[in-house]
Amino acid sequence: MKNLILIRHAKSSWEAPLKDFDRPLMKRGILDAHEVSTNISKFLPKTYIIWSSTAARASETALIFAQNISYPIESIIYKDDLYTFDDKQLEKVIKSCDNSFESVILFGHNEAITNFVNKFGDVFIENVPTSGFVSLKFDSESWDNIHKGKTQKTIFPKDLK
Repeated sequence: MKNLILIRHAKSSWEAPLKDFDRPLMKRGILDAHEVSTNISKFLPKTYIIWSSTAARASETALIFAQNISYPIESIIYKDDLYTFDDKQLEKVIKSCDNSFESVILFGHNEAITNFVNKFGDVFIENVPTSGFVSLKFDSESWDNIHKGKTQKTIFPKDLK
């Protein structure tokens, strides 16, 4: 079995004239990331690795979650190729995961995340919101052979308000 948790980065700011890659989280995003991350522990696998896009908003979100779930921040694996909005690219990165890892928590971007969870999960989600948590389980021993899985749990900020 393979477990994949996809988390869309928290709400980011468009205030400063920055490149998209460099946009930081806004206050609401920080609050939402804390809210969701403090409500997921019972839905996490026993062991997992964390992958994050290198974009500022995704890596900041990963840091907040890691701190709140007591995951060592120095163990977060940052991947440039997770800075993608394309679900086919996201799928390629996920399928490249080493099979010694049963579970991955991944911080990334939309449209890639919403399209991926709708292609690989069994519950249609119109839009995975910022700070949204979606857990998928696959009946596969190999990441490169994952196909339609089971949507185990979704947690969105609006569910916690």
